[in-house]
Amino acid sequence: MDTKDILKKIREANNLTQDQFAERVLVTRQAVSRWETGETQPNTETLKIISREFDISINTILGSPRQLYCQCCGMPLNEDINISREPDGFFNEDYCKWCYTDGDFVYKSKDDLLDFLMEHMPNPEKLEDSDRRLQYDRLLSQLKHWN
Repeated sequence: MDTKDILKKIREANNLTQDQFAERVLVTRQAVSRWETGETQPNTETLKIISREFDISINTILGSPRQLYCQCCGMPLNEDINISREPDGFFNEDYCKWCYTDGDFVYKSKDDLLDFLMEHMPNPEKLEDSDRRLQYDRLLSQLKHWN
């Protein structure tokens, strides 16, 4: 879905006119009209306002142009409900809500996360613990948080 369609869908889902939507996101009705026709798109600051005001990630507003993955544990972030938030309420699209909560990381070290994964992740292939831990470590080492 295109950004123009998503913005219109957000507005209509909240039973707002273009004027009312514009007022909530601090722009003119004409700006909203241009967004909905695809003539222009909201700037970065306005995207942040829309995200916060309507509880939707910027990635989703932009039509999910990139697949998000938690940069701590590697979990796909396919739904906004799983994306972490900063203490001010803004989405932090780099992390899941289980790895980053209230402005702080849950796992203080990669070993803490590896211990959690070893205890909670299934092992259908019946791998040795040392092999599983090594696989998880290789995956985690590719993520931004552990580099």
